[in-house]
Amino acid sequence: MSHQKLRVAAVVVAYNRRELLLEAVGALHAQTVPLDRIVVVDNASTDGTSEALASDARGVDVVTLDRNTGGAGGFAVGLAAVLEDPRIDWVWLMDDDTIPTPTALEELVRVARLAPLDTDVLGSRVVWTDGREHPMNTPRPNPFASRARRESAAKRDTMDIRSTSFVSMLVRADAARRTTLPVADYFIWNDDFEYSSRLIRGRRGLAVPASVVVHKTRVLGSTDADPGERFRFEVRNKIWLMRFSRALSVPEKAVYSAATVRRWIRTFRRSSDRATLSAALRLGAREGFAQRPRATDEVLAGLGPVSAVIARHEAAARK
Repeated sequence: MSHQKLRVAAVVVAYNRRELLLEAVGALHAQTVPLDRIVVVDNASTDGTSEALASDARGVDVVTLDRNTGGAGGFAVGLAAVLEDPRIDWVWLMDDDTIPTPTALEELVRVARLAPLDTDVLGSRVVWTDGREHPMNTPRPNPFASRARRESAAKRDTMDIRSTSFVSMLVRADAARRTTLPVADYFIWNDDFEYSSRLIRGRRGLAVPASVVVHKTRVLGSTDADPGERFRFEVRNKIWLMRFSRALSVPEKAVYSAATVRRWIRTFRRSSDRATLSAALRLGAREGFAQRPRATDEVLAGLGPVSAVIARHEAAARK
């Protein structure tokens, strides 16, 4: 086991949640393992987010975008910016309503040092404000992992997983440099599922229960909670993922498609506004089958110098 210091950069994507973002940044500064860099991508917030961060003397790099690129675009921007630095070993990705506990990174780094060399993605345990497991971000065992892999993960107090979320995801920088960025055209929803699954395919992902973050959503809800009009993105992006992404094998797509349909049925059953959900389902399905996601460098063109960085990364990853 190498005792060389691992250099870790954090990427936080922010949109109009200034107070939560400032709390998240404060929690990053309070980590027991210091971060080497903190990058906040401000998705064209209108609540003074960039100004508030500019007054923070503790050192945060702020990338302010002139249009909202969604979570998918924001993480693509932040990743591309960080991966330009060859000294960075791991990148810690999180939403602006993610508040890491002081030892969250320490536990991730501990596992990163001990894990098999093909481990490219680590995920934290996510709880709500009252300490309960957050059902929106509950990691699940990799259903396709061998018994040996499951037992190997358990010996390290971890769990072999097939995907994880941008609420708190640690990514090996070299793996991210070899891979195209999150699909910016997803905008929101399933971007982290697609990206983490793509990184893990043929490699390894682990959930680290000792690494705890608080996801400060307004309510404690799961992925089948009523999303209203935004259900369009769930439907469209899941269809895009199954049609075009290389993140999952054909058998995996069959399993996850069946699980998706069951979840959608539960969403409709629990909804108090099925007319809105039905309209969103039709629109998402129409877009999902009639279109395909544009290349991320095309979606994120016109954002100034950061667009050139993204274009360089994508060109290198496609080779």
